Amino acid sequence: MPSFVSHLEGAIDGAILEPRTVQTLHENRPIWVRYDLDAVRDAVRKEDFASRAPTMWRYRELLPIEDESDIVTLGEGMTPLLDSPRLGASLGLNDLWIKDESQLPTGSFKARGLCAAVSMATAFGQKRVAIPTAGNAGGALAAYAARAGMESFVFMPKDTPTVNQFEAVSFGAKVYLVDGVITDCGKIVAQGKESAGWFDMSTLKEPYRIEGKKTMGLEIAEQFDWNLPDVIIYPTGGGTGLIGMWKAFNELRELGWLNSEKMPRMVSVQSTGCCPVVIAFEAGERFCTFFENASTVAKGLRVPAAIGDFMILDAIRESGGTAIAVEEERIPGWMRKGASLTGISICPETAACIGAVESLTASGWIQEDERIVIFNCGALQKNVDLFDEHLPVIRADAEIEWSSDTPILEESL
Repeated sequence: MPSFVSHLEGAIDGAILEPRTVQTLHENRPIWVRYDLDAVRDAVRKEDFASRAPTMWRYRELLPIEDESDIVTLGEGMTPLLDSPRLGASLGLNDLWIKDESQLPTGSFKARGLCAAVSMATAFGQKRVAIPTAGNAGGALAAYAARAGMESFVFMPKDTPTVNQFEAVSFGAKVYLVDGVITDCGKIVAQGKESAGWFDMSTLKEPYRIEGKKTMGLEIAEQFDWNLPDVIIYPTGGGTGLIGMWKAFNELRELGWLNSEKMPRMVSVQSTGCCPVVIAFEAGERFCTFFENASTVAKGLRVPAAIGDFMILDAIRESGGTAIAVEEERIPGWMRKGASLTGISICPETAACIGAVESLTASGWIQEDERIVIFNCGALQKNVDLFDEHLPVIRADAEIEWSSDTPILEESL
């Protein structure tokens, strides 16, 4: 399985780094994986992918693994891109799509990045891995580590949804709850690296999660017959997926595989409860400041400081995109709206994206005939802690004459 990786590159200064050694950060900032795209173009045609298995590894020439036996897989990738006309109509749009990542292993898009990262950790002989998480990344790491036979350590805020806690535990991870936010968890992982002997799998603190996440962009291109949408709406915490997709689109353009030079406008969506990227974008800054007292029901958005902040902001600006914070208190309502109008298992982070589309369409920033893609990054059922419904109860011996206009029962019988 030939590797087309040419070198690694410091994202902050363009420094050339050795590719086939363990690398973490450069100048305390993330690292890019770079490919010999001329060689990729000679080795494969875009039409070849259609005959390959429907997993993210169909794009192996644009992924870093050299030895196929190092791939740690649960069948991740090639998630459906679903036309959503009823939701679109409710928002004033004619061409709205949802990329449903909730159907991945462990129920979220974190599977892509952790699959690539754990596979590369396997290639480098790592045996113990650790991660700070808002929830879904911890479950994904625990699952892939279990698959690889690695020992995993997961640190999550103590108010992380219960499902996420027990998911990681069930996969055999050593799980610790932290009285703080994800950045506090990250400090604990960093402090323990040397003494505990674990490898830090934090967002963007190794080069390969980006490569797994960029396959979302490769899939969109293939699913739209090598045309890209006008706008991509992406919920942003650490921002790996947004960064990875923008990298994928640029690689595809350089390969000459896109049918048009048009690139999508990238939209970073956050909540008013935690919006450091939005603040930096609006201020014209390249780096974010720490967001104090971060709080949101969309736990994946509660990242008060992202190490790849400048990469997120660069991608937004290069694409002609924007960053927007939506009202925190409206997220549960958008969540119900999205699920009820699409049948898709909408998570709170995606609900924030629906709110962003609502706002951007109302302002005219999004036009009604533009092709819009929202990312559904995780499953609704992993967020059961958000539900506080009081459902009507019917006695087993009750006799009700049901008809199409029977009113909804307001009270127990």
